[in-house]
Amino acid sequence: MRRGTLTATGLAVSLAVSLTAGCTHHRRDDDRAPQHTPAPTAPPAPAPSVTAAGSPLAVKIDNVPAARPQTGLDAADVVYAEQVEGGLSRLMAVYATRLPQTVGPVRSARESDLELLRQFHRPTLAFSGAQHKLLPLIDRSPLRAESPDRAPTAYYRGTAKAAPHNLYLHPARLLPSAPGKAALTTGFGYGPAPSGGTPTAARTIRYPAARFTFTWAAGRHRWLVAMDGTPTVTTDGARVAPATVVVQYVQIRTSRYHDVLGNHTPYTETVGSGKAQVLRDGRSFDASWSRPAATDGTTFTAADGGRMNFADGQVWVVFAAAS
Repeated sequence: MRRGTLTATGLAVSLAVSLTAGCTHHRRDDDRAPQHTPAPTAPPAPAPSVTAAGSPLAVKIDNVPAARPQTGLDAADVVYAEQVEGGLSRLMAVYATRLPQTVGPVRSARESDLELLRQFHRPTLAFSGAQHKLLPLIDRSPLRAESPDRAPTAYYRGTAKAAPHNLYLHPARLLPSAPGKAALTTGFGYGPAPSGGTPTAARTIRYPAARFTFTWAAGRHRWLVAMDGTPTVTTDGARVAPATVVVQYVQIRTSRYHDVLGNHTPYTETVGSGKAQVLRDGRSFDASWSRPAATDGTTFTAADGGRMNFADGQVWVVFAAAS
């Protein structure tokens, strides 16, 4: 359905052309992930549906050094960290209890994101594009895919960073309001910590070309995030500090998709079971995780067989390769 005047339509197409140019002129990105953005023929995105209003927003966020500091990362309820091509990392931020004014930089999706998002009811996925052969799979997935070609008015190019690390999202143009905590069907349990645990001052998780360090700040009762040795802050100066950090050991295999250099994209398997470490309250707890099916959330069990509760607040889940 076409809405608005010819002038308004022209503006939308002009914006889409600008966004597309930002991707196609930089096909060899820092993480060597090929981008695909169809020709800007789509009209402006329709108003968010009732279903989308009751579902969370998931945003793929760039995480190479050139993309930092990020915007809106501290407002996410859950942040997932995954390995991508070249041993680098990328983030998936999930928003349900509040929507920041801006989120970014926004980057491309991966095949394993689709499995991870099956735990939610038709989530909205904001991403910059995807490998050409992956797009049909995204279209068939039970989610609301909103890239710049589908919702050009929701995105803009910033001026502080060079493309492709300067694509930003206005979440309010995709969702009318935050859906609330009930939309977080992650399977996580919250409450008091179990007994035991090991006092932990800091924990570092390494990928082949990236690393995450979480340092306990007793005065804030939070874990301060550092990435690649640099403290993680947002563009407004806020230090990113989750209440709970999960190191989830998973199988990471090569997918059927690859970048322009022939490097296969890692596939992070989030369905199954395995070991985990949960950091909360300045302590580290050995745990196990289980997710029998893609439509299930992930449950965590403490060493004594009871439920491994998380602390109230933001949760970071870092997917690490199982040995």
